[in-house]
Amino acid sequence: MGEQTAKINNWVLGLTGGIGCGKTAVSNMFEELAITVVDADIIAREVVEPNSEGLNAIIAHFGKDILLPDGTLNRAALRTKIFTNHENKKWLNALLHPLIRKKILADLNNATSPYVVLVAPLLFENNLDRYCNHTLLIDVPTSVQIERTAKRDNTTIEQVKSIITAQMSREDKQQKADDILNNDRDLKLVHAELVVLHKNYLHYALNSKTKSH
Repeated sequence: MGEQTAKINNWVLGLTGGIGCGKTAVSNMFEELAITVVDADIIAREVVEPNSEGLNAIIAHFGKDILLPDGTLNRAALRTKIFTNHENKKWLNALLHPLIRKKILADLNNATSPYVVLVAPLLFENNLDRYCNHTLLIDVPTSVQIERTAKRDNTTIEQVKSIITAQMSREDKQQKADDILNNDRDLKLVHAELVVLHKNYLHYALNSKTKSH
């Protein structure tokens, strides 16, 4: 359980898992249960949309050739600039991380469901678990991650392996998570277990509200 460093009114469940573990399928199940989902990856894209503070700062720093013809961010060009230059990477992180964090906190606070789910692939790596009351790891064997991701993203097994290596190990995530949901089986079974977990989270959230009044 993360230590909370910002005031959040809602009870927050942190949802994480490595690439290809099926976080989206599970977060969709939470949405079907009428629980608000805040997705860190979507927010990371929103803070660099056209006319955003983030994109305007990137244009001022790198010039207009960082844009695609339609005015959106050329992510491939940006990746090249930050992978070949440590200072550029440091500058970009210093710009984007606070913007992403601010939007995540605002969205967590604005949620009106009984509790709110924060989905982040790097929940533990980026210390986002400090905003969570409880964490849930979506877990599959590494071999399944590799197979699913290579198929889904039409990429090589070597590329997928290097992404997995860059993330926190499966064992470390299992140690850190409060709950673990096995997603290497029929989705109906995953859904049935998720409904049980959901009932627990409703109970925890209600209890925390009762205690705070």
